[in-house]
Amino acid sequence: MKEFIGLIPTSAPFKLLSTYHIAAMSIILGINLLVILFRKNLQAENINKFFRYFMAIILLLDEILLQIWHISIGDWSLTVTLPLHLCGVAVFLCIIMLFTKSFSIYEVAYFWGLAGALQAILTPDLTIYNFPHFRFLQFFLSHGLIITSVIFMTFVHDYRPTLKSIFKTFKITNLYLAFIIFFNLLTGANYLFICKKPATVSLLSYLGPWPWYILSLELVAMLFFIVFYLPFIINDFINKKQSEKDKESFSL
Repeated sequence: MKEFIGLIPTSAPFKLLSTYHIAAMSIILGINLLVILFRKNLQAENINKFFRYFMAIILLLDEILLQIWHISIGDWSLTVTLPLHLCGVAVFLCIIMLFTKSFSIYEVAYFWGLAGALQAILTPDLTIYNFPHFRFLQFFLSHGLIITSVIFMTFVHDYRPTLKSIFKTFKITNLYLAFIIFFNLLTGANYLFICKKPATVSLLSYLGPWPWYILSLELVAMLFFIVFYLPFIINDFINKKQSEKDKESFSL
């Protein structure tokens, strides 16, 4: 049991791009490809509702179990274990989005989900926790479902962000950043890694020293938002060209 839920697991520490890491990423990729492939089937009302509610409940249970685990091993802390990192908040945004089909929440969840959860999956902050430890499984289940939730709403429900969604999300991100700065100062926490970088290698490792990496992160965030909006720009361009071509063919 210690290997599965213990504070100090008996298995080897997590290693970036290890067999287990690649396997976890492959499973997440495979699930999302299946969602895209069977998107028409998932539009059926009963099936659609089942999968949306199923993902929302799993996300909620996953977060509850994480908090219970922290309490059980005696390291729960107001300054460390609250779900206040971007992906932690994205979990609850996705839960509400899946239950309500809210487009307003989707706009934010799309960019936070893809930019945040994807980066977390590529460079996990798992330190000593490797497969089959609970923390390893919980981490990839949570972050994988964030991405799948967004993919589901995009391809099954035909939701798509707009150009305004980028600026809306950037504004909300900075308002949340301001709240977290105040919370960190009040409690001595380091949520969003504003006060110092994480111990493991991540994107922040290449963005300069504190506090300048926070400013760098602002630019990177906007760049990520634009990159993840780019497929829609390309799709609109292709559709426009095809429409013009169809009109020309019809006029001839």
